[in-house]
Amino acid sequence: MVDIERLSKTYGKSRGIKDITFSIEEGEVFGFIGPNGAGKSTTIRTLLNIIFPTSGSARIFGKDIVAHSKEIREGIGYLPSEVFYYDDMKVIDLLRFSASFHRCRNEKRIAELAERLDLDLSRKIEDLSFGNRKKTGIVQALLHEPKLLILDEPTGGLDPLMQNTFFELLKEERAKGTTIFFSSHVLSEVQRMCDRVAIIKEGALIKVETIENLMRNNLRHITFAVQQPESIDLSGIRGIVKQEILGTHLKLLYEGDLRSFVQGVAELPFSDMLIEEPSLDEIFLHYYMK
Repeated sequence: MVDIERLSKTYGKSRGIKDITFSIEEGEVFGFIGPNGAGKSTTIRTLLNIIFPTSGSARIFGKDIVAHSKEIREGIGYLPSEVFYYDDMKVIDLLRFSASFHRCRNEKRIAELAERLDLDLSRKIEDLSFGNRKKTGIVQALLHEPKLLILDEPTGGLDPLMQNTFFELLKEERAKGTTIFFSSHVLSEVQRMCDRVAIIKEGALIKVETIENLMRNNLRHITFAVQQPESIDLSGIRGIVKQEILGTHLKLLYEGDLRSFVQGVAELPFSDMLIEEPSLDEIFLHYYMK
């Protein structure tokens, strides 16, 4: 559905994105994660041909993003991180205007989506809160039932209840076969929705992996119960990323072979040992701090 090959965008001497390469399969929910300023929005805007790539290439629906941008946009629903509309238009008029670009005048779908999101179609854009503007953007992205949804920080401004409704809508779209490209810095959202994830750092891709494999990596939380944790010497054990003492517990973040670790600590004077998988947040930070 999406194929990106060494895509780069620079702004003079300023960093944009560099040599981004990944692909998204049809029907997949693909996460794109990194903190603000990492290059997520630049990648998306380049894909949509809102800005031109400096080098590299990308194809959506098998078509070049520059040469066939108009045809590509017909099959895409796009929700930017910040939505800006004509303030003096009513919500319904704006959505009808947007639908006309896709030759899709489906009043029933607009009404159903607005009802699900508790969006008042009769209000003017200038009277909407940030959250209601975001809801308008969600309806606009979904109303023509696109083949590909590109969502850039989609839940900003939505309260927790409305976020749940939004995720239910995405599940329904996925069940229809829609491919979803989901950019976010909220890792719990990515873990909840995505099949695979790409991690971007300072404009460069550092990891593309399934959520399952990320959560199954060699990184582990290990906690020892010990009377004098400060006396424990772990200097001979390789792979300890972090360690801290909390009362009578020694907590470690360990990356490596568990069998070797257990053999290495077998003679230490601990009374109990707990091994746990880290959260996606901690895995992300681990890759980001390398």
